[in-house]
Amino acid sequence: MKRLWAPWRMKFVQMKTAGCVFCDVQKEADGPDNLVIFRANRCFVILNRFPYTSGHMMVVANTHRDSLEDLDAETRAEMMELATRGMVILRSEYHPDAFNVGANIGEAAGAGVVGHVHLHVVPRWAGDANFMMTLAEIKVVNEALEETYARLRRAWELNE
Repeated sequence: MKRLWAPWRMKFVQMKTAGCVFCDVQKEADGPDNLVIFRANRCFVILNRFPYTSGHMMVVANTHRDSLEDLDAETRAEMMELATRGMVILRSEYHPDAFNVGANIGEAAGAGVVGHVHLHVVPRWAGDANFMMTLAEIKVVNEALEETYARLRRAWELNE
């Protein structure tokens, strides 16, 4: 059996036990502490605190619902518009070759925040599964989260 040593994940595991992080963040002022990039009427855009790549953002419904089918049509539409807008901004700032956009709905599907539906927007580059990922099974995120936040917040404001 191979073991993946990732002590930085403990922060994430412990964080999951204290209520819903997405509900809690809505009560806070936006900024680098909560990583909220943009708020719309029914959803908000936030950086993933434990990103797969630089620029990994999420579009989160304001209402605490388990799944997309539990949301009203207007909220689902706004989620898709914000995911699309996020892609436009990520293309202009990071020049990715592709994207993964999707939702992990439910614990069995790999949802990190169970019970509060959200979409992931993950920029991808050709070769981003390089030798570190392939041989050493280590993911390198090459930009500090604070820098990613400042960069995308500024870009989002310029795109309004």
